[in-house]
This record gives sequence, structure tokens and C-alpha cells, in this order.
Amino acid sequence: MIVCVCHRVSDREIARHAHAGMSFDEIQFELGVATQCGRCESCARDVVAQCSVSHPVAALHKEIASQTIQLANSILESKAWNCSQPSQAA
Repeated sequence: MIVCVCHRVSDREIARHAHAGMSFDEIQFELGVATQCGRCESCARDVVAQCSVSHPVAALHKEIASQTIQLANSILESKAWNCSQPSQAA
């Protein structure tokens, strides 16, 4: 979804920068979001708040032992992923 119409900035683009650890001010400087008419500022700030590095993308909560399980950031970090090297054809 387009958040900033003036600069054609999407929520995905804002989220990508926020996941990279950028603050709202840094994203605003980089993308120009909320620098023209300002109507998108609250929505853009909400996207940054939801996607900031301090908030995990996904986590599971186990009710019985009441412990949180952090999911891997990428599929390659997952212990379930087969990390063996593919066989090379001759």
C-alpha cells in the first residue's frame, strides 16, 4: 500500500528500512516520507513502530511453560533447514 502519495513510498519500503534498524527520522531523510504535505506521517510512524528491530517479526508463545520461542530471521538460520551442500553433477 502506498503510504506517502507525494513521494510514492509504500509500507513495504518503509518496513524494509525499519527492519534494517533505521529510525523514523532516518527513513524520512532517506525516502522523503512525510516531508511534503505531512498527511502520511502518522501512518508512516505506525509502520516504523510495528517493524522496528526491537519488535520481533514473529514469535510463538507456548502457554504451558510460558516461554517465548524466537523464530529464525531467515530460513538459512533455521535448525530445520538442511544445510548440507548440494551434490555437484560431473
